[in-house]
Amino acid sequence: MTLLSVSEARSRLLDPAVPIGRTEVLDLRSAAGRVLAEDLAARLTQPPFDASAMDGYALRSRDAAAPGAILRVIGTASAGHGFDGTIGEGEAVRIFTGAPVPAGADAVLIQEDTEKLEDGRICTTFASIAGRHIRPRGQDFAEGETVLSAGQSLDFARLTLAAALNHREVVVYRRPLVAILATGDELVRPGEHPGPDQIVGSNSFGVAALARENGADVLDLGIVPDDQAQITAAVRKAQEAGADVLVTLGGASVGDHDLVQKTLVDAGMRLDFWKIAMRPGKPLMVGSLGDMHVLGLPGNPVSSMVCGLLFLEPLVCKLARRVPRNREAVATTANLLRANDRRQDHLRARLTRDDEGRLVAEAYEKQDSSMMKIFANSDCLIVRPPHAPELAPGSPCSVLLLRPLEG
Repeated sequence: MTLLSVSEARSRLLDPAVPIGRTEVLDLRSAAGRVLAEDLAARLTQPPFDASAMDGYALRSRDAAAPGAILRVIGTASAGHGFDGTIGEGEAVRIFTGAPVPAGADAVLIQEDTEKLEDGRICTTFASIAGRHIRPRGQDFAEGETVLSAGQSLDFARLTLAAALNHREVVVYRRPLVAILATGDELVRPGEHPGPDQIVGSNSFGVAALARENGADVLDLGIVPDDQAQITAAVRKAQEAGADVLVTLGGASVGDHDLVQKTLVDAGMRLDFWKIAMRPGKPLMVGSLGDMHVLGLPGNPVSSMVCGLLFLEPLVCKLARRVPRNREAVATTANLLRANDRRQDHLRARLTRDDEGRLVAEAYEKQDSSMMKIFANSDCLIVRPPHAPELAPGSPCSVLLLRPLEG
């Protein structure tokens, strides 16, 4: 099978993917990060009344149009406890932020612009202007107004707004379910004692975290040995659970001990492709089993993580109706990068900034796809297109950010 370019492989994976249409009703406390499936209209008007924006005195602006006006204080209004009377000529009401503006008043004079006199009177030291320091009724939103729209993600600000609209529950799209299956006789779970020919299986933890970070729920199918019957049983569990994506780790090639691809094809998988012109991560498998996307990641930890970033992250985001994180940036290379062959390279690198604040990427000397320590300490991947020429230090290069930039 001809090696596909990374861009073509991503298109063949993502173009047919359809965002999840199933919905559920959630309490607001459980809805953070979820995507609205229905518009949200205001169930009340906010503010529900003309409200004071400051601590001070509610009054008639014409009574204090110039400094030096003497007004009689006839009561108090605070948040949750309004003043029931009406302000008349020469009168004022002591008012606090959030309190309803009493009838008759059309302005609030802040307390710093007044002086207290004897007998419950004040003297103004600043001119009052009609409407000043008053939040008019409905300034934020009006009852019946559509304020949040279907398709918007409920971040901390929109959750606060949804609550202010007087909604206790919201209709959201269900998260895509990603089932993760690790295979291989050589693997044991973390915390177990590996045999003389075994290693700890670590990939599933990073893949699960990546899926969750991008809006998915995860079903961990555990570690299955190189046995076609057990692999078949695990795949069936994913189908029965309604998984939207099945991610397999290892065994997707066609060697004598690589049984995943054969097992899935025997189960009815339509294989799209399984070799990509990239490094690390060449033996990546993409197909579908009914409505379930199948993504076979390489067994080497770094290969698995790089393929997860390039393929699983955008797939989950599309299914979850979320905008993928923009990881692309431009830096200058700190060291010589040799000419590339026909595969797109992704070199682990650390990022710094030069004296002018520009990003500088320094590729690690060792790039073996089994070395997770270097990957975990990297800030980015330097992307080297196929057949890219030698790149001298100080030259611009494209990078994929592995974590947010600092500074």
